[in-house]
Amino acid sequence: MIIRRRPAARAMVLLAALAAGLFPAAVAADEPAAEETPKVELVLDVSGSMRARDIDGKSRMAAAKQAFNEVLDAVPEEVRLGIRTLGADYAGDDRKRGCKDTRQLYPVGPLDRTEAKTAVATLAPTGWTPIGPALLGAADDLEGGDATRRIVLITDGEDTCAPLDPCEVARQIAAKGIHLTIDTLGLVPDAKTRDQLRCIAEATGGTYTSVQHTDELSDRVSQLVDRAADPVVTPVATEGAKRCADAPQLKPGLYSDREKFGEHRWYRVDVLPGQELRASVSVAADRAVNNDYGILLRAVTVRGREIVRGSEAGTGRTDVISTGLRYPKAPADDADEESTAETVCLQVANAFSAAPGVKTEPGLPLELAVDVVDGPDTASDVAFFGLGRGWWFLGALTLTGLLAGLLWGWISRWRFAVWRTN
Repeated sequence: MIIRRRPAARAMVLLAALAAGLFPAAVAADEPAAEETPKVELVLDVSGSMRARDIDGKSRMAAAKQAFNEVLDAVPEEVRLGIRTLGADYAGDDRKRGCKDTRQLYPVGPLDRTEAKTAVATLAPTGWTPIGPALLGAADDLEGGDATRRIVLITDGEDTCAPLDPCEVARQIAAKGIHLTIDTLGLVPDAKTRDQLRCIAEATGGTYTSVQHTDELSDRVSQLVDRAADPVVTPVATEGAKRCADAPQLKPGLYSDREKFGEHRWYRVDVLPGQELRASVSVAADRAVNNDYGILLRAVTVRGREIVRGSEAGTGRTDVISTGLRYPKAPADDADEESTAETVCLQVANAFSAAPGVKTEPGLPLELAVDVVDGPDTASDVAFFGLGRGWWFLGALTLTGLLAGLLWGWISRWRFAVWRTN
């Protein structure tokens, strides 16, 4: 049984890398023949609070401009980059107008470094902090295609335009299954700002970073832009069913879905005789949940008989919980049966719960990795002996216990006989 537990920002990346490394023959379903150019949009807070002079003796705005100039010089040629602002134009007290103050400063596309720097140089701290509307606008700016998409949000304060909660906005974006990641950077953040930015990042599998110095901001934004250019396995959005008969048919690859609290989701995979099914699932808690939780991944026949299961449970706050399973199908005895595949039903269930007031929509983010490989044919692989099912392992333990008991009994009788003789 494969079990993993990681912080949310790293777990999704490690799962993709695991799928790419262990499943070399598996390619995400419907992967385009030609790799598309990655897209990134930098979203910069230009609200009035950016006037504060607490970053290396200069204003937060000046530090952001310097970092942007350094980042723009280092953007990889293959990345299409855009810039969006929030709070840059309206300085008045009209809340309705202030919460609409977001615009695209530089369009997403091939980068003209001089033009982009000139646009950034014109910015001055001005108005409100409409983070939610800015994220919605940035998602629209990056819409279209299957390329890697990333939003990098740089702000020094929490959103001032509630009830449009930016954390809920991030969850809505993630629920669309468009594989858009939001990374957040807080400039000298307070506790409320940290909590909000961390929640936004976790909702989409992104990262949160607290920034105290100009070089930290420049280095971190450059890392995130470079990360967008790195090839990764992109999960394919799918939707599990409430029963196996209606479940989607999955091929080897990495899939994403959403699962409500306490919900069961079903998927189907075909396994030929002599092949082995390997599957793992990760469910992320992208909001506050109660302390006791768990997930279950089961392989079941179409008639409902359980084949093998993997489960994991825990207590306390966690970002991601994962488990997995292996099912080696025995080779066929008859040549006519070698081409007859068995349909295996995969069931994913969770035992997350939340306190009253915590929204349950959309469901929790789920990633399912599926691979079908040639089954083991040597004794060096434990699955060769059926240990994936546990029966041979149980038999080995029983035999070991029996032999150990006989040996101990013989030694005890010998020692007793020696004692009596002496």
